[in-house]
Amino acid sequence: MSSFALKIVACLTMICDHFGYLIYNGKLSFLNLIGRIAFPIFAFQISQGYLHTKNLKKYISRLFIFAILSQYPFMLFHNLISSGFALNIFFTLLLGLICIILYDKLPYKSLSIIMSVCIAYIAQISNCDYGFFGVSIILLFYIYKDNKVLMSLSFILCTIIKYWFYIIKYNHFSTYSLLCLFTIIPIIFINLYNKKQGKKIKYFLYIFYPAHLLIIYFLWNIIYI
Repeated sequence: MSSFALKIVACLTMICDHFGYLIYNGKLSFLNLIGRIAFPIFAFQISQGYLHTKNLKKYISRLFIFAILSQYPFMLFHNLISSGFALNIFFTLLLGLICIILYDKLPYKSLSIIMSVCIAYIAQISNCDYGFFGVSIILLFYIYKDNKVLMSLSFILCTIIKYWFYIIKYNHFSTYSLLCLFTIIPIIFINLYNKKQGKKIKYFLYIFYPAHLLIIYFLWNIIYI
């Protein structure tokens, strides 16, 4: 699969996830299970983006700018299904990219890992979308980019740990087991990646995220208010 194909899979499954809340009035549904496929693919794309970008400063700036631009649409959507403040997925992707840069540039890998753990913790306490887990798998996808077996195993282990905490906390084994399974599924698509770019849709993806959240918000107000 090309990078383009992976991005299409991620976008379509993200649509399923977010429109699932619209269709089922904020309740978890099978569409949200399908939606678990999206984020790990976006996380993997960040690791590949770092490898192939021609201008790292512009890459960082682009993620930051769209994180800011997407925050208001994200909060409009977020407040439909949950309460409290949260940061959108672009902040998570940006923090993950920073961890990759630290790992790649610092001479002592142990120091970069410690700093990355601190950054992942910041993502968690600041309520970034996917939090500690999200930042961690972005870095792991980069660290094990040349070893598909270790990349897959580390991703699966992180996913199991993430949902095991939810199972213990909320005592809903069947629900979180299914969420865990569907979060693991995208590793299949990631392992099919052929290192080819395919069609270029860079800015479409950045614009698509806040745009589709706004569409869902307005449709929700039409349907339920």
